[in-house]
Amino acid sequence: MASEAGSTGLGPALAPEHDWAAIIRARLLGSRPRHALEEWRVPGLSAADSEKFRAYFPADARPAAVLVPLIERPALSVLLTQRATQLRNHAGQISFPGGRIESYDADAEAAALREAHEEIGLEPQFISVAGYLPDHIVMSGFRITPVVAFVRPGFELLIDSEEVEDTFEVPLDFIFNPANHRLSRRRSGFTGEEVEFCDIPYGDRNIWGATAGMLLTLYRLCIAADTDA
Repeated sequence: MASEAGSTGLGPALAPEHDWAAIIRARLLGSRPRHALEEWRVPGLSAADSEKFRAYFPADARPAAVLVPLIERPALSVLLTQRATQLRNHAGQISFPGGRIESYDADAEAAALREAHEEIGLEPQFISVAGYLPDHIVMSGFRITPVVAFVRPGFELLIDSEEVEDTFEVPLDFIFNPANHRLSRRRSGFTGEEVEFCDIPYGDRNIWGATAGMLLTLYRLCIAADTDA
């Protein structure tokens, strides 16, 4: 169904506390996809903590890409999807538009833009790619390249109901506020040991797993004294 992307759904936007758009552009300027195994992140973990799991990373991880769409409203927001409940993998979870990098995709950016158009009808002419986060490795066997992009308002979405149940926006100030991060212990799929991760509850939704992990990587990049997120 077609829908016009409007506000975040929580009333009038407040003035942003930080100029996250300028910070993100500066931090990602000149970035390139980072596919080397030593650069991979476990979603939600820092570079140092991810390194502890490197010996368990699959050698044959399948390449995938997601678009991290930052909507250029007075207060920057993130566009997220809720996956359809009938999907085989990650059904009903909160995610970014994205998927496998196919043989006909020129690169991760092309795959992310294609998937965003197929899943939610986001037209490429509204999108300006800012750069890339390090690849994130997930237990389904995919090595995901997050493609961070700014999206100009005025677009309309056309959701593929076979893949996506809903879309919504969350203010980036909310996501980047540590007070909104909820610690949760889950069993690592790599080692079986319990590891502490962060969820980001938002209204009646819970952003967790790879999606929360990529957002936290972006957050660490923005607040870090250097560019090692």
